[in-house]
Amino acid sequence: MGSSTMIDIVGSYIIAGVLLTFMLNLDRNITQANYTSVNDVIVQTNIVNAAKIIETDFRRIGYCANPDAIIDPSKSILSATQNGIKFISDVNGDGNVDTVTYSVGTAAALTQTRNPKDFMLYRTVKTGASTSTIGYSIGLTQFLFAYYGTQNDSLAFPIDVGKVYEMRLTMQLQSPFAYDTIYSYSYWREMRLASRNLKNR
Repeated sequence: MGSSTMIDIVGSYIIAGVLLTFMLNLDRNITQANYTSVNDVIVQTNIVNAAKIIETDFRRIGYCANPDAIIDPSKSILSATQNGIKFISDVNGDGNVDTVTYSVGTAAALTQTRNPKDFMLYRTVKTGASTSTIGYSIGLTQFLFAYYGTQNDSLAFPIDVGKVYEMRLTMQLQSPFAYDTIYSYSYWREMRLASRNLKNR
């Protein structure tokens, strides 16, 4: 009788241990799913918003609402590098010629997030003597340009800006925080990102 009771007690402990382990794993999986879901939403929202701003700006390369201020389209891109671009535009459609610059910071300079790979994206608009710079901390871990000429030929660096007809931009964003060292991420690539004004020459 005593031996049977001991076996029952030991069996009960084993079953309780198995159930506890199951519950802990279930709780951990639910927590991970919640964190991952929130991080995925943040990354997707950030990449969609960034893409909208970039596409809008790039469609206006070489454009000005004031026809008298329109420049030679071949001179509308002022500089083009692998991680940035500078061009002439009219971002507000107010007839004033603006200079728009996209550039990136370094991962070491961005200390507000726990992700060691992300860096800032900067958008600078210069109108006359006025300059405005906005920095976006959106989890950017990749921001790469490729440039193409008249025959869809890939242009080599350093870029001859007068030959640029189209661009390709690749962005990768990661979540600012990880769950168990895993970061959510998303890619965006625009294969032929360009303004019609670049071809108007």
